[in-house]
Amino acid sequence: MPPSPADRKAEPVPDQSTTDRPRRSVLYLPSSNERALEKAKSIPVDALILDLEDSVAPDAKEQAREKACAAVRSGAYGRRELTIRVNGLGSEWHDADLAAASAAGPDAIVVPKVNSADEVRGLVAAMDAAGAPEHTRLWAMVETPVAVLHAEQIARASDRLACLVLGINDLYKELGATFAPGRAAIQTSLQLAILAARAAGVAVVDGVFNDVRDADGFLAEARQGREMGFDGKTLIHPGQVEPCNDVFAPDADEVERARAVIAAFEAARAQGRGVATLDGRLIENLHVDTARKVLATAEAVAALE
Repeated sequence: MPPSPADRKAEPVPDQSTTDRPRRSVLYLPSSNERALEKAKSIPVDALILDLEDSVAPDAKEQAREKACAAVRSGAYGRRELTIRVNGLGSEWHDADLAAASAAGPDAIVVPKVNSADEVRGLVAAMDAAGAPEHTRLWAMVETPVAVLHAEQIARASDRLACLVLGINDLYKELGATFAPGRAAIQTSLQLAILAARAAGVAVVDGVFNDVRDADGFLAEARQGREMGFDGKTLIHPGQVEPCNDVFAPDADEVERARAVIAAFEAARAQGRGVATLDGRLIENLHVDTARKVLATAEAVAALE
């Protein structure tokens, strides 16, 4: 179903918060765990999700909220993108979470189970009312069949929305599907979310891999995610961070190839030709655009190290 005019926003104008900032590794942290919050200051992760939802027991919700907001205000996390995941719409904690997170002013507020463009607009209005600064973006979690089917409308609903986050455990549950290597049961859902994000000009990150002992399985799934087009992957253990960073960053061969593509094309244009060849392969504008994106990503990653 095509989105209605009310569900569409103007064609996206990419900015650093949605396109250039690396989000290779996005680590969930229980905000009730003081030790985890402290350890995260030294983890080479691109982004942190300070969680108030699934990883926090009901009797620890208020304490976790206070700790997450204090962490944001501390300025102790360096270049890491700092976000807070609030409890979901309709929960008894949601309104207080959203108000406190907005006041704290993280890089983004992550909201689980966002199912419609109307919900996005309502969340943005609540953030505005609570005084969220302009730099505080909204990340919407895509975790249900209805969210997948409305992903483009969700992604286009507000300029404050910067990222779609796949919640694949809930998606498996909602679909009644069984996990297997290769994720055949949710391939369509993953692809639809990526298509929606790219159409709207926002970032999109893959869901978690649950078995922290299965390093090979994690690498296979991370590589699959990168091949599909995800910007990065959400993580549940610090040990997954560095392998994930490696998978989602251009390697030396990719960077060298990108530079060669650009050089070959520019040389062809200097000779009045609109296309070029490199190692027997045709090079057009679209290949140059891809090469420039590779170099921009490599430069952005290098700036973090």
